[in-house]
Amino acid sequence: MLTIRRAGLARLSCILQAAYSHGFSTSIRRQRVSTPKSDFKISRILTGKPMSIRDTVNSRPQIASNSRTHAMFRGLATNKYDEIMRSDFAWKSREAEYSALGIKTESELQGNIASFRSLIEKACDLASKKKAISKTANPLFYALRSAFIEGDVPLLTKELRYSFQNFLMRTRFSASITATHRKIADFRFPYEWFPATRAMKRTIHLHVGPTNSGKTYHALKALENAKTGIYAGPLRLLAHEVFSRFTAKGKPCALITGEEQRIPENEDNYFRSCTVEMTPLNHRVDVAVIDEIQMIGDIERGWAWTQAFLGVQAKEVHLCGEERAVELIKSLCDTIGDDCIVHNYKRLSPLETMSESLNNNFKNLQKGDCIVSFSRVGLHALKQAVEKATGRRCAIVYGSLPPETRAQQAALFNNPDNEYDYLVASDAIGMGLNLEIKRVIFEQTHKRDRYGYRAMSTSELKQIGGRAGRFRTASHAIQAGTKEGSPAEPKKGSVGLVTTLEDADLGSVQEAFSRDPEPLETAGIQIPPSVLERFSTYFPQPPLSATFFYAFVISQGPHIGSTCPYPMSVYDRCVFLNAPVALRERDGPAVLQAMARCVSSMDGGHVLDIPELNLELLDTHKETFREGPAEYLRRLESLHKAITLYLWLSYRYSGVFRSQSLAFHIKTMVEERIDTQLAEAVFTQESRRAMISKVRQRLATRDLTMNKILGDDGKDDVQHESVGDWTEEGHQEPLFEDPAEVEAIEGSRKST
Repeated sequence: MLTIRRAGLARLSCILQAAYSHGFSTSIRRQRVSTPKSDFKISRILTGKPMSIRDTVNSRPQIASNSRTHAMFRGLATNKYDEIMRSDFAWKSREAEYSALGIKTESELQGNIASFRSLIEKACDLASKKKAISKTANPLFYALRSAFIEGDVPLLTKELRYSFQNFLMRTRFSASITATHRKIADFRFPYEWFPATRAMKRTIHLHVGPTNSGKTYHALKALENAKTGIYAGPLRLLAHEVFSRFTAKGKPCALITGEEQRIPENEDNYFRSCTVEMTPLNHRVDVAVIDEIQMIGDIERGWAWTQAFLGVQAKEVHLCGEERAVELIKSLCDTIGDDCIVHNYKRLSPLETMSESLNNNFKNLQKGDCIVSFSRVGLHALKQAVEKATGRRCAIVYGSLPPETRAQQAALFNNPDNEYDYLVASDAIGMGLNLEIKRVIFEQTHKRDRYGYRAMSTSELKQIGGRAGRFRTASHAIQAGTKEGSPAEPKKGSVGLVTTLEDADLGSVQEAFSRDPEPLETAGIQIPPSVLERFSTYFPQPPLSATFFYAFVISQGPHIGSTCPYPMSVYDRCVFLNAPVALRERDGPAVLQAMARCVSSMDGGHVLDIPELNLELLDTHKETFREGPAEYLRRLESLHKAITLYLWLSYRYSGVFRSQSLAFHIKTMVEERIDTQLAEAVFTQESRRAMISKVRQRLATRDLTMNKILGDDGKDDVQHESVGDWTEEGHQEPLFEDPAEVEAIEGSRKST
């Protein structure tokens, strides 16, 4: 039976204030349980802090618990709990909140504190003595352990705090009210949200196989042969690639992303190439292609794949992705009554991992090599280092480059008759960007997420590494125009190779390529705004079917509080929940509030009338910027994200944010400044290596700590899915992963 992953929502406070307080576009708990009737943990409603942890551990009661490690964890949990109670839950500081919960005296509060401490101790003892560590058998221990695994002591501290708040809520509602909650919050059948689609009899073609197997090629051929159709992909650059391909073939095509829309003029019937979140669900077509379908299990964006799959009105739906999505898709097709045809593909060229790394020596590079990094600063630093060490030119490709520049750089790298022997690229190449790469070389095998750095998953490493040995590119298809062509055909005797820049990362890559990622078991959903309105006066404990988990946008939960000062409808707040905000930027909260102010008053949205947009920065050059080139670059990035948010909202509130053309012009100017700054900056490669080494050591220390406290129970075999940063335009690579990267900039080679 397929099992369930359920969401923690937000801290239990001000429950009845407004519907947006319920944070139904916030975070996901990823977990497996043995029955869909397991208890549903609800926490965190309005914090302005990072959302609840992702539950990334399986419930595996068959694994023997280690009594000693559980005893250590018991001590850690109770000590942190005592500390929290002394510092955060004192009677005097929260007397009004406690009164609202029915706790009238300090002694009554102390009784609740002691009772919950006893529950923590019993939960740990149950794990130690009875081997009960699953969600169903020992939910409190499971939640605390999951928090510790995901985010070490900081997230364990948060989980303890929110679990205690849940405990205080246990008597707030009567049985009849709880029953009403369950009835209103019944989200077991999300496919019923799309009645027009359910009235159709669709045929689902599932194209699965490894990279370089031709699966996407066959799906796109079906789209090309149709009269009407839609392509939905994970990245803006992929949508642009398909848009360019169809345009080159003389087929009218629109490009639709969150930040940009190009509609063919004087055409009533045209194809649509879009990012998956923008998939049109009210437009009936012959064929729809949904790329990278395994992203249906993504912790943040999975809801968009589920929505597109369940809702797109196409006679034929072609899904492309990894084989681990097959059983989940087949199950969903059985449920909704669509026919499912699975097409399996094998890789067209062999792929091998190497037995040694480059030993941190760029002179070991060979023509056709691609080094993968995860930020634009890192890519430019690598480009400089490679060219300095080898005396040869190095092309650079990443998603945020203008399409024309990206195509030019790819062409330079693919041309065997010039001096561009090497390529540095972001992990966007793992999502379908096809380049003539002989070897993929990982600069590092860890990435930054919302909770810090983490090791890359098996799926991510194989997806990116699988780009080695590809010899037919998207540019070939575009240049071919109306020619038929064939899927990626390898050169005779060619073998794709995968390795790392440093020895310390090679073992991780070799291990990943020696095993298969776990099959997907659940698909994400996002609750419609209309449902949130029904929750305006109810505290939910919703039942959920075994096939779906709540894929709320983790990064958006904290900024709900930022829009609170302005009166807005539930629908408007839901729009802001999904907006590409950047609260971590220096001016992020102020910019968000400014946009919310405009929507609330339905006025003041001209780009020049929003003082929070630091447009004065465009009149400043790095030579005259007092804080130095690194801070200048950070300010440019902050302005770029603010303008991206403006453009995103301009498609949703066109009557408010009316300066779209000017905003596009400003965005282009900022991008040119950023690219110029990156190209001219001088990076300290030694500092970058030291930073990577420090992060690697931190992860190793964390693993040792986890093993010491949790033993075998702390092992995490649930795969993370990731396509860049949600707050980035087109969900692509960030400017920098760590502020230390920007500090590696020493100066500039020449003036702007």
